Amino acid sequence: MRAISYTQPGGPDVLQLSEHPIPEPGPGEVRVRVAFSGVNPTDWKSRSKTPPGPEGQIPNQDGSGTVDAVGQGVDPVLVGERVWIWEAAWQRPYGTAAEFTVVPVRQTVLLGPDGTFELGAALGIPFLTAHRCLTVAESLPDRIGPGTLTGRTVLVQGGAGAVGNAAIQLARWADATVVATVSSPEKAQLAAAAGADHVVDYRRQDVVTEVRKIAPKGIDTIVEVSAAVNAGVDAQVIGMHGAVAMYADDGGAEVTVPVRLQMGPNARWQFVLVYTEPARAKEIGVEDVNAAVLDGAIRVGREAGLPLHVFPLEHTAQAHQAVQDGAVGKVLIDVTA
Repeated sequence: MRAISYTQPGGPDVLQLSEHPIPEPGPGEVRVRVAFSGVNPTDWKSRSKTPPGPEGQIPNQDGSGTVDAVGQGVDPVLVGERVWIWEAAWQRPYGTAAEFTVVPVRQTVLLGPDGTFELGAALGIPFLTAHRCLTVAESLPDRIGPGTLTGRTVLVQGGAGAVGNAAIQLARWADATVVATVSSPEKAQLAAAAGADHVVDYRRQDVVTEVRKIAPKGIDTIVEVSAAVNAGVDAQVIGMHGAVAMYADDGGAEVTVPVRLQMGPNARWQFVLVYTEPARAKEIGVEDVNAAVLDGAIRVGREAGLPLHVFPLEHTAQAHQAVQDGAVGKVLIDVTA
């Protein structure tokens, strides 16, 4: 099979296209013929810093495709099913930047009759991260679905990013009121297309003033991409028993929180990394995201606020660079091109 791999950490230039043996699924595993591979920031960060195993590493956690073979203990009825994949390369050598990948069967989820492969490859990390961010507040339910966030207000800091887009779509599916912050009119259009009820341009408007107009009693949960920059704002708009869910360190690696101001609302400041979140929370996240997909509530493309940037497999290095450079939207690799 054709696959992208690297044998040492470094820049995008360490990614090489070569022929690899097609892997065989072991007990409890399935082999997937990959259609699209999704690229996330953790993919290039891992490639940059983490030494691969002795046989090298095929990158990329997310993907979509068709089940091609099953291992011992897996129902063969799955062969031929269209699926989306999550965490393919997490502590495993077979990521999705290849014509085939092998993963535990639980890390494949049926796409349903209407889900496209492009949609499937865009789900994984962004949507599971967003789900975790939307469910960590003590005052909110552990599961989301239609009606579960009725009467609640969510603030998405960075509404034009991949996780921001996912959070908007999932929160609107759950009937929350969604406020998104952005840095430009173009990004405002994307956040609105995703379904945000209110969009605040933080370079042109005062976020605290605008959010307080929308949610006088404060925000129930904040999906935070840049806590180092936004902590002061978050602390002023968080509501009673609300949570600030920090899933990235854009803008700075350290955060300063005004303690006394957060004691009154009993606010929670929660760190989120999808790979190491509690197992049950991960299971619920996968189930809820898939329910949203089957409900037709999740979309991709510019009309959904998530422009797609598609590269062929041999240009995986350029795809990684695009994510590293902050491409607005979702970067995908068309493995079949």
